[in-house]
Amino acid sequence: MATGERVARDELARLRTHAALSLRQRIAGEDADRRADRIWGEVGERWFGPDDVIWQVHADTSMFSGGLRALLLQSLHPLAMAGVAEHSGYKGDPWGRLQRTSHYIATTTYGTARRAQAMVDGVRNLHERVVGVAPDGRRYAASDPHLLRWVHVAEADSFVATYQAFGAGRLGERELDEYTAQAARVSAELGVADLPRTYADLRATLDAYRPELRRTPAAVEAARFLLLTPPLGWSSRPGYWMLAAGAIATLPGWARRMLGLSVLPPPLEAGVDLVLGRPAGRGATAVARWLMSDPAVSNESRSQAAQSAQAAQSAQSALGSRDRTAPDRTAPDLTAERDAKQRDTTQMGL
Repeated sequence: MATGERVARDELARLRTHAALSLRQRIAGEDADRRADRIWGEVGERWFGPDDVIWQVHADTSMFSGGLRALLLQSLHPLAMAGVAEHSGYKGDPWGRLQRTSHYIATTTYGTARRAQAMVDGVRNLHERVVGVAPDGRRYAASDPHLLRWVHVAEADSFVATYQAFGAGRLGERELDEYTAQAARVSAELGVADLPRTYADLRATLDAYRPELRRTPAAVEAARFLLLTPPLGWSSRPGYWMLAAGAIATLPGWARRMLGLSVLPPPLEAGVDLVLGRPAGRGATAVARWLMSDPAVSNESRSQAAQSAQAAQSAQSALGSRDRTAPDRTAPDLTAERDAKQRDTTQMGL
């Protein structure tokens, strides 16, 4: 390789790493490495594993548009939006709120069952203290199972919608049902009742909430903040707006109209989405995926190490159990067998 090409490649790699670290810091905070080590470094049973669809969906950068879509959709419930406006501090500390949310999703998806349960219990306790009165005079509580169900349904539907539109793969009918059931597994621990367990039920549940949804001043204000005045420097805004365009393009038409994000006739709007909105979302997601696959920020090695440690622990536990059922064998024999097993495990890459 020519010297000029090598210099250009090295400079591109440096810029990529710098951008990837900046993006991860925005999403996961300055202590992202420490948090990742805590999630992946602990050995133990997990609610989900690498073969589960929820790992696949939540690891994809389509979650960036999915998160924006979820916030826009959730804001249409007046009681849920009242709680956000009065208690979340989404304007004063938007990145802190994002980082707490991403940490919650990462811990409950990839962490050990012990750590995931502790995270859920903490959020559940916090919800008990979030109560108030909405502008329309109705009382709300963040622990209300009906409101929690709305938040869950809007979020799960959004993550699926943006993954199907911009993700690295596409989910089939069985995988859609599997994701819906796995997402419900987490929310059930928060005290949410009667959760949809199939994708068809998820869509039906979303539609069932429509009579309760309204365009409120708080919802419009939140949309303006998220879409027009995000807390970013001007150099970062084009990429963010492309993600936002993707989020809007995947929203149901009725939700867009309620938020004032739809001013065109439906056929023309669909054409604009096809030509502009979805390509923008797809392009921004692809760039983010390339950045987040940089070795400086990728959790792939942590994931592999966690799986290896869990497999080794399982193998050792199984061996110990078999040892206890064979009292006639000598200690040296058992030690030799354990050493051989450990060598085999290492060679298999477990």
